[in-house]
Amino acid sequence: MREDILAGLQKEIYGRCLKETNKFGMGCYYHIETVVKNAEILAGQYGADKEVVMIAAWLHDIASITDYSLYEQHHIHGAQMAEDILKGYGYDNEKTKLIQRCIRNHRGSMCLEKSSMEELCVADADAISHFDNVPGLLYLAFVEKGMDLEGGREFVKNKLIRSYRKLSEESKKYYSSKFDKVMEILDGSGLE
Repeated sequence: MREDILAGLQKEIYGRCLKETNKFGMGCYYHIETVVKNAEILAGQYGADKEVVMIAAWLHDIASITDYSLYEQHHIHGAQMAEDILKGYGYDNEKTKLIQRCIRNHRGSMCLEKSSMEELCVADADAISHFDNVPGLLYLAFVEKGMDLEGGREFVKNKLIRSYRKLSEESKKYYSSKFDKVMEILDGSGLE
């Protein structure tokens, strides 16, 4: 495992998230950190290359946090940025290509074909990260969007349902308990 690269990427992403040009604020750093954590778990679960998955997870949103104008195509721009960054580390060319595929195919909203377990791990980790950041979603609904209690709750529930549906069938099984618990709380039935 190339700990030097992982530590370097964490520092790089943290620094980019701190910049005023990052329209997403530090919330994006916590999202990326959660994607890395879940990607590592899924790589262990599915026998994928953990190093590739974790590097791709650190880099999957790099274009968005670097330049907001790249957001719509951040998966394409991010893959190119990843290649440039990994060349600086002298990283293996074949693994770099796999990392680029992981980044290009991570967006659940685009229904892109995943041809490797590594791609699946990064895409599923990105989708499931929302379950680890329910407070952030509530903040988005109530503070950023100014929704009332019922509207905000429905907004968050629908976002989480969409995220869960984007998961592979295997990951749905793995994360079904987390999904059920969060839905129970948002429905109010878990508050007795």
